[in-house]
Amino acid sequence: MIQVTRNIAIDEGELREEFVRASGPGGQHVNKVATAVKLRFDVAHSPSLPQDVRHRLMRLAGRRITEEGELVIDARRFRSQERNRQDARERLAALVRKAAERPKPRRKTHPTAASKRRRLEEKRRRGAIKRSREKPHEVP
Repeated sequence: MIQVTRNIAIDEGELREEFVRASGPGGQHVNKVATAVKLRFDVAHSPSLPQDVRHRLMRLAGRRITEEGELVIDARRFRSQERNRQDARERLAALVRKAAERPKPRRKTHPTAASKRRRLEEKRRRGAIKRSREKPHEVP
């Protein structure tokens, strides 16, 4: 079990890991060993996630989510397979933790009287500046 928050824990059976060869530094070692990790987590059908968290996570994931609702995390930061596995799981937990935060509801506000006054005064000032650029009118 991966404990994400006090109420949310993801069963490791829901995760699928695929190991692939990573690009980058590592010399001959990088050409022989599959150290990069592709972690797949089915967000759309996971029993571990509450419905509201699931929707926020799918929105947060962006391009990392497939058409079927599967989250794919690609971890290739480290040279060892174990560190990349750990990194992928930490990134998944961080993403779910962020999705678990309820957004603060927005309250409609009205501009203050002073801010309305300042805005109108600035509009008058700008208008006066623009009027001063006009050609002078000829008086007959």
